[in-house]
Amino acid sequence: MRTEFSAPAEELAEKGKEYLDARVDDVKLRLVKGLSISVGKLLGLMLFLLVVSAFLLVLSFGMILLLAEWCNLSYGWTAMIVAGVLLIASLVVFLLRDRLFRSGLVRLFVRLFFGGEDDA
Repeated sequence: MRTEFSAPAEELAEKGKEYLDARVDDVKLRLVKGLSISVGKLLGLMLFLLVVSAFLLVLSFGMILLLAEWCNLSYGWTAMIVAGVLLIASLVVFLLRDRLFRSGLVRLFVRLFFGGEDDA
């Protein structure tokens, strides 16, 4: 039952519904884009950590063999020396974690989810 008086209100309601549907679709697309970028970066980070871990493992074994040969020590003592060096390096990274990781991750997530292209 459409009258001349109610026609603009009905058209406004239809336009409003179309606008809301378009906004919901826009939010869904932005969410999918943000999630896909985040998952891609997470998988890339995991791959990077895997490669770095393998490198550190090989480097540790190499250093153990090299120190044992140079210092005429047993493999056990050189393994302890290399473990101490790795422990000190891990402690340094742990103490500097705010500057190294958190600030950068916050900027990354702000750019991903709020669409800013410049560094905040």
